Amino acid sequence: MVGREKELSIHFVPGSCRLVEVRESALASPVGAGSPRGQASGARVAFRAYPARVGASGQACSHRHPPCTGSEGGATEFVYLVAHGSSVFSSSHCGRKQEEVNIPNRRVLVTGATGLLGRAVHKEFQQNNWHAVGCGFRRARPKFEQVNLLDSNAVHHIIHDFQPHVIVHCAAERRPDVVENQPDAASQLNVDASGNLAKEAAAVGAFLIYISSDYVFDGTNPPYREEDIPAPLNLYGKTKLDGEKAVLENNLGAAVLRIPILYGEVEKLEESAVTVMFDKVQFSNKSANMDHWQQRFPTHVKDVATVCRQLAEKRMLDPSIKGTFHWSGNEQMTKYEMACAIADAFNLPSSHLRPITDSPVLGAQRPRNAQLDCSKLETLGIGQRTPFRIGIKESLWPFLIDKRWRQTVFH
Repeated sequence: MVGREKELSIHFVPGSCRLVEVRESALASPVGAGSPRGQASGARVAFRAYPARVGASGQACSHRHPPCTGSEGGATEFVYLVAHGSSVFSSSHCGRKQEEVNIPNRRVLVTGATGLLGRAVHKEFQQNNWHAVGCGFRRARPKFEQVNLLDSNAVHHIIHDFQPHVIVHCAAERRPDVVENQPDAASQLNVDASGNLAKEAAAVGAFLIYISSDYVFDGTNPPYREEDIPAPLNLYGKTKLDGEKAVLENNLGAAVLRIPILYGEVEKLEESAVTVMFDKVQFSNKSANMDHWQQRFPTHVKDVATVCRQLAEKRMLDPSIKGTFHWSGNEQMTKYEMACAIADAFNLPSSHLRPITDSPVLGAQRPRNAQLDCSKLETLGIGQRTPFRIGIKESLWPFLIDKRWRQTVFH
């Protein structure tokens, strides 16, 4: 499936319909002098569509289609004329006689597309000439497909309907303390669903990128290379490691991408263990204890998204691109140092922040320093790093309480 040159994939929303079957045949007359109006060189594609929750493009079609009617669950046949990667709309269901629809012929499916990393990955592919479809669960509609990854039938159908070249698996239970308290649910998502996704990806020839974590290491002997033996300290790290094994056992051509603590353009501060500190930074009238023991490497989600896209594009040219990879920011900071850097970026006081150098005693055990060696990807020419001060300012300014500071920070 990887490397297919031309493919039609059009999803209707207002109706709402999506592609379920494609049939192709050669046209008798090419476009040119004497060609009948409305015909085009290329393939004649007829497909059946049926009501769906949301279009795979994630965007509503501008045409007002009537509800689909017909046999087999309300399926209706539409006909498109395809030429050179675009299509000419010729269905009688639309008031417009002709309209070219440019559709990228590279398709990517992003799981967890409603999350911090998933949103960035979906955006990165979409903005670089990929047909990107995102799926989520509770927050999926209306932008993304709603898919329960624990439902193997639902996973099978979206993958076989969309036929992606690449799947980026961002969905996971990423909160260590939640995993400790809900081990069975976390294992189902982080391990079982990942293994099933890998199996379905292999069935259609899709390249799967499984997002893993630096928490697969115990943090006693950094920096860690891809071939170093993992030794997770907490259940979260164990589920991510078991997820890696499930993926690679079910899909020999898959890739595992281990990453550290993330931040980026959050919808709420609690989405990231980095941005969640902003309120403590801003409320300078109250002292705040900040961890100054664990060494972290905060990484912008847009950098990880870029790595995923670059890895996917290299794989489409070179099938030997597979296995385990590491990516991370290169600025070593404790949470206390991050908080001070955030305060400095917004010209806020930091004297109320108190560094705590003792090892945390509450919650899941964390590795002291799980720094990742990223030289394997760097050697491939893959990678991007956003300086923390720049990235954190971009991410947090909408949550700045004192709006007067915006004049000094951004002007």
